[in-house]
Amino acid sequence: MKNTGLRKSLVFILLSLVLVGFIGFVEKQSLYKTFQGSEVKIGGVSGLYFVEESEIRQIISESFPELKVGMMIEEVPLKEIEKRIEGHPFVKSVQATIGQKGILNLEIQQHQPIARIARPTAADGYITVEGLIIPTSPTYTSRVLILEGKHAEKLMNKGDVNSEMPELMDLIRFIAADKFWSAQITELEVNSPTDIRMYQQVGSQIIEFGDALNLQDKFDRIKIFYKEILPRKGWDTYSRVSVKFKDQIVCE
Repeated sequence: MKNTGLRKSLVFILLSLVLVGFIGFVEKQSLYKTFQGSEVKIGGVSGLYFVEESEIRQIISESFPELKVGMMIEEVPLKEIEKRIEGHPFVKSVQATIGQKGILNLEIQQHQPIARIARPTAADGYITVEGLIIPTSPTYTSRVLILEGKHAEKLMNKGDVNSEMPELMDLIRFIAADKFWSAQITELEVNSPTDIRMYQQVGSQIIEFGDALNLQDKFDRIKIFYKEILPRKGWDTYSRVSVKFKDQIVCE
């Protein structure tokens, strides 16, 4: 009889613990059905952050003042939040999700500048790796290839280099992808689609490149100029070298 009573007591205690645990679980699940705050994760670009967490939080607080702790999860406007944050000029993409603990997770990717259009009488602009033109950042400066010239300035009004001069993006990417050329070529003067000139880190010669076609062949000829002509003639002999004509290296 004593064993039977002991077993009943143990069963009662066990059931009570299960009930308490279940109640706690339900309360916890109920809590996690409400908004509990946000976390912002921003992917850096070469160690630089053109988008700051404080900017994102300010955008959310100003655009969604109703977003407060305790709001039901289904009322959190995820798509609207994504759309609003994507309006930031340096935000490439954003994914907004709600975690199990009721936390709004914002995963943000930045645009990556690959070149910069410099204008003497107006604001500069960055060209992204996709060819989009975006404003410069007041906080950070990215060391990238500089573009100047009348046609480069015209591109600022297009918003997208690919729509106006896709071959120019091929040239920019070619230079950026090569360790030697990205260090040696510092500036492109783009006067027209067929009149591109290059300025160097080492050497005072202006390189007349012509159009942005036949890239590998033209850069191979520039290397011949470096390796075979300059060592014999000297770095100060010429002020101009042209590779814009097929199979020619013209030095003056």
